[in-house]
Amino acid sequence: MTDTLTIALAQLNPTVGDIDGNIGLIREARAAAAAAGADLVVTSELVVCGYPPEDLVIRPIVQQTIEREISALASETSDGGPALLVGAPWVDGGKLYNAALLLDGGEIVATRFKHDLPNYGVFDEKRIFAAGPLPGPVNFRGVRLGVMVCEDMWTVDVAECLEESGAEILTVLNGSPYELDKWDTRVNLAVARATECRKPLIYVNQVGGQDELVFDGASFVLGADASLRAQSPAWESSVQITEWTRDGDTWVCAETDRHPPPEGDPAIYAAMVLGLRDYVRKSGFPGVLIGMSGGIDSALTAAVAADALGPEAVHCVMMPSPYTSQESLDDAAEACALLGAPLDSVSIGPAMKAFDEMLAEAFVGTRADTTEENIQARSRGLTLMALSNKTGAMVVSTGNKSEMSVGYATLYGDMCGGYSVLKDVYKTKVFELSRWRNENLPAGALGPAGMVVPENIISKPPTAELKPDQKDEDTLPPYDVLDAILIGLNERDLSIDDVVAEGHDRALVLRIWRMLLGAEYKRRQAPPGVKITGRSFGRDRRYPIVNAFRGRA
Repeated sequence: MTDTLTIALAQLNPTVGDIDGNIGLIREARAAAAAAGADLVVTSELVVCGYPPEDLVIRPIVQQTIEREISALASETSDGGPALLVGAPWVDGGKLYNAALLLDGGEIVATRFKHDLPNYGVFDEKRIFAAGPLPGPVNFRGVRLGVMVCEDMWTVDVAECLEESGAEILTVLNGSPYELDKWDTRVNLAVARATECRKPLIYVNQVGGQDELVFDGASFVLGADASLRAQSPAWESSVQITEWTRDGDTWVCAETDRHPPPEGDPAIYAAMVLGLRDYVRKSGFPGVLIGMSGGIDSALTAAVAADALGPEAVHCVMMPSPYTSQESLDDAAEACALLGAPLDSVSIGPAMKAFDEMLAEAFVGTRADTTEENIQARSRGLTLMALSNKTGAMVVSTGNKSEMSVGYATLYGDMCGGYSVLKDVYKTKVFELSRWRNENLPAGALGPAGMVVPENIISKPPTAELKPDQKDEDTLPPYDVLDAILIGLNERDLSIDDVVAEGHDRALVLRIWRMLLGAEYKRRQAPPGVKITGRSFGRDRRYPIVNAFRGRA
């Protein structure tokens, strides 16, 4: 009987579809674990193909490639080094499963299939995978491991089945994306399972960005008494070694490094940085382009980009019109100087004049309105996309969640871009994050320390500068009021009556609700962006575009 174990928690950053590269990450983790004398390396959910793979793994050629590469990886475990518990899509009996595979002694010695497939929020695994049966323990060198895959831990059924069938250590492979307060949710569920089963629990999570999702890692081990025994750092890849001993009928993990994950604004900022960094790097873009307005959204976006990619990879462009103030020009220049990012200026005045002339006959008898304002925004979008085509750099859009909620954005104008850093960040939070970044240099940031968003940008009233003396509050209520209403409607699914009961004007709430529904067609055409909240626009919140419901006063 084995009385000691050394288990490595391999918190890796896979790339969806890069099967060779992901296998390479596993090999590197195994080598590091072997050097530390590990018996077993535990990885995250679907690490071989990257998570979430969506319909990619339905393709037979992908399934065949994965099977071939895993077989090769399994053969390498004949060297007497650590075994591997890896997550991968796996075909068995003609069905595709989200699987955990134990590789040891040169073979695939056990498979376990995810039983509880999530089908809510950003998850839709039921359209891809078959549900596995309730599992029994996996025998690993005389130790019975209770293997679960992510959602299997969120309800009691799988853990209970494993405990009743003799599992000694609950081992969970996870692809759990970040959102506000997600750490508390995860650890509370893990504590519940460990307490119910009176067993220690290993939780290994993915790290890195994949499209809208970003994974924060923060893998951990709980003792049978639910005490925190180990915790990997958040927001970075790591291989953490844990030492285990048998004490009677219970396995005990020795206390080791515990890295508390950041919360609040530091976590939000880390999510934005990692999400953008991985989206750009994994997609192969050489850098990014950002339209600088002299406003807070573009300034914060540029700061995030500099921290993610380095200032030299952030090409900022000021595109003044006749309505652009000298204050905005100066603020944009100061922001780029503080970051050390290059700044160019391309006037859209000639484009505005050309459109005026081109459309003069068609617009006879009409008055100037938002049409002309939107032409300015679209001239800027066209300019940025032209520069993107020439340089290969990706345009990062700068709109925030408040604007995207109510449609205060120009389709094919300021909405142009390949990615949006602030898509799930309300305007009031944009101000808070800007102040936070000026006072803090995040770990791993590639941008400079100190102030990166000029104080004047933070303190001045927001404006689109598409007409003389324009302010956002000419069209919208103050952002603190707007965001409070939107959080009620978006994040909490409150009724109009419920929001009004919290102290808001009924007519205003109804107006915002109708603007929210009416802007769905714009949001469907918006670029992807980092998920921060529990109800990000996209897969989290799926409303019909054609929707006649607007509510009653």
